[in-house]
Amino acid sequence: MAERSLRGMSIGAKSLESDDNVDFAARVEVAYVCPKGHRTILPFAESADIPNEWECRCGATAHRENEEDEQPDEITKPTRTHWDMLMERRSEDELAALLEKRLKMHHDGWIPDYE
Repeated sequence: MAERSLRGMSIGAKSLESDDNVDFAARVEVAYVCPKGHRTILPFAESADIPNEWECRCGATAHRENEEDEQPDEITKPTRTHWDMLMERRSEDELAALLEKRLKMHHDGWIPDYE
């Protein structure tokens, strides 16, 4: 059995080809900067579509370094949070009264009947 086994290099460990007469694709380096100041430089092929945004290592969205001065074309509304929508429906006094009522119901052991 040992006579039939492969000897020498392990399969897939190393390539026997050399880099002679190999032309690599032309590259361009693009810098991205996030709002926290992290700067990331990424290599892209010259023929690739280069994105304007990239996710930074901190999780924030980084923008291309040379495009910071440009203003975005579209006007975006600020995101409405749950608190903003709640405050459109009730005042803080109403919320405080509702909280007191619910806390009293909880302390009294009230269980809703959902039949």
